[in-house]
Amino acid sequence: VQLQASGGGLVQTGGSLRLSCTASGLTFSSYIMGWFRQAPGKEREFVARITRIGGNTVYADSVKGRFTISRDNAKNTIYLQMNSLKPDDTAVYYCAAGIGGGSSTGYKYWGQGTQVTVSS
Repeated sequence: VQLQASGGGLVQTGGSLRLSCTASGLTFSSYIMGWFRQAPGKEREFVARITRIGGNTVYADSVKGRFTISRDNAKNTIYLQMNSLKPDDTAVYYCAAGIGGGSSTGYKYWGQGTQVTVSS
């Protein structure tokens, strides 16, 4: 199983980025997909998750209204559209596949992470 995350980069405060994560080696539509992030010196934290057919999404309070998670099961890919970015959003972002929830323990497979840096 592989999850390949991409789309990170350097952006100014207020800017936007779109992360992608493409999965292989698993039945993609059978998994709840999530995004997590980890800032330097901090624990990994939940960002967003989306159900198997995309009918339900959940967000961390810190990103609600600014980030949007979506999925395309035909492409085995999930996305995270990030708008109105803030310096506090700076972190390595990870995609994950599993049974869901807001804890990393609910996810079995993880991508390698993509760096997002928001300059002030």
